[in-house]
This record gives sequence, C-alpha cells and structure tokens, in this order.
Amino acid sequence: MHILLVDDDTELAGLLSEFLGREGFTVAAEHEGHRGLDHAREPGVDLVVLDVMLPGIDGFEILRRLRAESKVPVIMLTARGEDVDRIVGLDLGADDYLAKPFNPKELVARIRSVLRRYEARPASANSGRVEVAGITLDPGARTVSAGGKPVDLTTFEFDILEMLMRSAGKVLSRDTLMENFYSRKATPFDRSIDMHISHLRRKIENGDALIKTIRGVGYQFCRTPEDAGTE
Repeated sequence: MHILLVDDDTELAGLLSEFLGREGFTVAAEHEGHRGLDHAREPGVDLVVLDVMLPGIDGFEILRRLRAESKVPVIMLTARGEDVDRIVGLDLGADDYLAKPFNPKELVARIRSVLRRYEARPASANSGRVEVAGITLDPGARTVSAGGKPVDLTTFEFDILEMLMRSAGKVLSRDTLMENFYSRKATPFDRSIDMHISHLRRKIENGDALIKTIRGVGYQFCRTPEDAGTE
C-alpha cells in the first residue's frame, strides 16, 4: 500500500517514512501544500496522512480540493488540543485524525483501520439491497438513493449507513460503531462517528429526520420519519 505523507516537518516525515516502511508500506513525502495536493491526485496513492499547517496551501484547502474529485482516504494530523481543527477536518471529509505528538504505532493502527474500510469485501448472505424509509442502498453497486435521487457518499459514510439501515429500529451504541469502523472505543472527545453521522443526515434527510440520536447511547435508523419523534 502506498502512503503519502504531507508534512512540512522534514525530520518527522523522515522518521515516519522509515517506521512505515518497516511496517510494509511504500511511503512518499511532500513538504509543501501545492506539491502535496498534486501528488495526492496521482494514481496509486492508497492513503494520505495530511498535516494541517503547511506552506503554500494548508491541509484544509488540500482536503477541500481533493474531496471535490477523489475519495482517497485521508488521516489529518492536528495540534493537540485543537478540537476545532479536528471537527473542521472531519467536516471536510477526512476519514480520521490524530493529534500531535503521537506514537508512530498509533498512526499505523489508524492507517490499517482506515484501509480495511476501503478493501473490497466479498459478497455475503447479508449483502442484498436494503430499502428503509425511502432510502435505497445497494451494496453490490455501492449506490444510495433518497427519494429516487442518487446520493454521493464517501466509503465510510456508505458503510456506516449500511450498518444503521440493516439494524433499522435498533439502537447502535457509539462504542459499537467506533469498534467496527475504527477498531477503538469511543471517547467523549472523539467526534469521528458523530461527524460522519452529521454528513449522512445532510445528504439523505430531506426534511424528514431518519437517523435519531439516543442521548448517551448512540444512534438509531428510524423505520419511518414518524419514529424519529418518539423516545
């Protein structure tokens, strides 16, 4: 798997490149925003590790432009304690984030977790098309429509929606979702799943609430819009 590091800290990028290489990844590094964006657009890049603070254009602008044309997975590197950066990154379409400074082993774990979501999965008995509350999801074609109109989702958004729809009427805890998609438990400050849910709501809900928040527990995909108003 080819990993692209975009970080202006050349020493850190060198250390990470060496560490990731020992873990079996092919690694390239860019230290300036425009060059990072151009490289991320090239075929063969399997995942981008993207710092926020960069010369030229920053990581947010790179991600914004990249998401307009590509679904390549992106892990954002943010300054520790900068919750706004993490939320903005997820809102722009980052798959995950990691706060600096971090343990390289944690970065490897995040990379492997994200890449697993992008690997082709074999068809199973539970892979048939599902329709709930006007939303149609086809796992074979990886397509979603709402009210008959196609909806463009990221890989993570599609997989989260499929899990929610197949469990329609049931409450899925944040821990269940986090462990399934990120291989880690939810923490009060980890907004990854919450931001993906927020994106799904904007994309599939057309005036009707379909994904219900169960306070302190998790989320429920409602069988009908009317169910969203009941506890």
